[in-house]
This record gives sequence, structure tokens and C-alpha cells, in this order.
Amino acid sequence: MAKNPQFQPVQPVRAYQRIVEQVEDALARGDLAPGQRLPSERELVAQFEVSRSTVREALRVLESNGVVRSRPGDPNGPEILPFSQSALRKQMVRLARVDELTLSELIGFRMIMDGAAIQVATRLRTPEHLAEMEETLVAMRAAIDVDFEAFSEADLAFHDVIARVSRNSLIQTCNDVVRGVVLTLISDKVAHAPNSRALMLESLEHHTEVVDAIRAGNGHAAARIARQNMYDYYASYVPAPEQETLRALIDD
Repeated sequence: MAKNPQFQPVQPVRAYQRIVEQVEDALARGDLAPGQRLPSERELVAQFEVSRSTVREALRVLESNGVVRSRPGDPNGPEILPFSQSALRKQMVRLARVDELTLSELIGFRMIMDGAAIQVATRLRTPEHLAEMEETLVAMRAAIDVDFEAFSEADLAFHDVIARVSRNSLIQTCNDVVRGVVLTLISDKVAHAPNSRALMLESLEHHTEVVDAIRAGNGHAAARIARQNMYDYYASYVPAPEQETLRALIDD
């Protein structure tokens, strides 16, 4: 006898969300381009067959996401905006904060992206870049005697240098967003951990080893050390089965 099928609860989708999706899909397909105008509010109401308030809510969301710009009193429709880092950052933050993404997935993403950026930076770095990295290590060393927040800021400066040297703004944006979300989730635990100082000292040692490997031109070693550092720093905050997944990324 066949078993009864098991269905999952459905999530209601509001009409304005469907409008947002259609506009963003049209932009992704190339049907809309920066500088173009959407139809007027009246025309959008007719095309989507929804109320004026629904169209206005959709436009508000699109404007908040950096997709369109509306001008008060402008008789034309909203203008499609060009790509910008700030718009991408907003979307990345929204994605990184959804419930479907686990802390271990966010940490794993950072391990992969940071390792890739370090390998590229090893090939492209100049003596001036190495000097910048050294300066961030000095700041990290000094911050250990201040607090975790100061150390975290110095650590961020180090990774900013790496991202700039890699010459890939997308890597920098993705790393910044995911790092920020991860720290939001666990910063209080790290700051008040009984071994907080030991963690910071170990992290500084690993960062120093990364810079030494970059200076020696060994990008593979530098990336591996960086991934090991992230694992050591964050792994204890995720469940044991997920730690194994993160461990597998170290020697990638």
C-alpha cells in the first residue's frame, strides 16, 4: 500500500515581491539596462494588475536594494541604476543573514574566498604591499592588550590589504560581508571567552606566517595557513559534524 505523500508548508508570497522579482529578472536577462526607465506608476499598476500601494511598495524595495531611483515629482518612471558596490553589499548582507545559511557554511565560504585572494595577492604583491601588511600586524599586536574589538579592526585591515592586492573588488565585498555576519553571530562569545587572549595571539602568529609565505612567493602555503587560522579561530562555535566539513577545506 502506497504511503501518503508528505507535503511541506508553503510560504505566502506577497504581490509586491513578485514585482520585485520580475524587475530584477529583466535586469539579469538584459531586458533592462542602467539608464533606462521603468513605466510610470500608472502603467505599472495596469501591467501588473495590482493596486497602486503594491506597486509603490515594490518600488520602495527596489530603491532600497539600489536597483532603481525615483525622483519626487518626476513624470517619468523610476530610473534603472548602474551596478554599484553598495548595492551588491546590501544584497550580500541579506543573503548571508538568511536562516538557511549555517554558521559553518559562512565560515567555509570565508576559508575558500580568503585562500583564493591570498594566492592571487602572492603573485601581485609589491614591496609597498608587504609593508602595508606588516603595518597591520603591528596594529594587531598592539590591539591584543586593548580588547577583541580593536584586534578585530586590525584583522579587518589586514584582509582589506589582501583583497586590494588581489585586485578583485568582488572578493573584497564578499569577504567583508560574510566576515561581518560571522562576527555578529559570535563576537560576544569570542570577546568573553576565557582563552580570548590566547586565540588572538595564535591568530597573530598565523597572520605573521601568512605574510612570511607571501613574501617568499609561496601562495599555496600562505592560503593553507590562512584557512587553518580561520578553522582554529571559529571551528569550536559550530557543531562537531560540521567541523569535519570545515577541516576538509584546509588542504584544498
